[in-house]
Amino acid sequence: MGKTTCSFFLGMNLSKMGYKVLLIDSDPQSNLSFYSSVAVEPDEPTLLEVLKKEVEIEDGIYETKYPNLWIIPSDDALNQAQEYLSNSGMGAVVLRKRLSRVSDLFDFCIVDSPPQRSQISLTVSGAADVLVIPAEVSSKGINSVCRTLDLVEEQIEIEAFRGEILGILPFRDRWVGRSQTKKSRESIETIKVLLEEESRLVLQGIKVLPSIIESEQFKKAMDLGMTLAELGHEDLEYPFRYISEQLSPQILAKASV
Repeated sequence: MGKTTCSFFLGMNLSKMGYKVLLIDSDPQSNLSFYSSVAVEPDEPTLLEVLKKEVEIEDGIYETKYPNLWIIPSDDALNQAQEYLSNSGMGAVVLRKRLSRVSDLFDFCIVDSPPQRSQISLTVSGAADVLVIPAEVSSKGINSVCRTLDLVEEQIEIEAFRGEILGILPFRDRWVGRSQTKKSRESIETIKVLLEEESRLVLQGIKVLPSIIESEQFKKAMDLGMTLAELGHEDLEYPFRYISEQLSPQILAKASV
């Protein structure tokens, strides 16, 4: 939960700061493409053609209506990439190799990962220098954190992932007025305890990032193609401003979600 929301607003925040940002929609549901207001015709290339190297990566990059923001969109045909990545013999590094051609054109690349464990999600993590792991503030979200950390450890062991985990990003943190609900507070504390007790060296030191508060304003802003600040809710942008500040100049152009 929260991957597209995080990708969209993080990309918007970085682009507003003057950075050139490339979004990549690697989810066949194509929500990031939709909210970026990019309509691709059936005969135009998407991430599928880029991954399969049927087109040069430059031909799969589209301008959005937002300054400093570009996207490689997806559509439901992206599911066809699963077999190609599985049989390529280097599926975990395919996206990284494709992106290397345009790495000097952008300051950041934000990748919206698919929700399920798949060959696409493996090539996304293989391309990442930094992972942000959104997690719903619930028991389901806690279980998702555990499964994701297991997957990351597997990727580290086979040297498919060589980056770092910036942190866990709580999503749908519920507040009533100025008071956090008991369920949200307990869920976030459970995630913190889980990370503190993590015995695997490669996964130690992961922190919990400032949470995304549950609010209809996120969807409203995405539907309207506006920032939260433009809607008068600048306070809701804090998690994305915080993440932007953590992404140091040394890792420009290589931050993935």
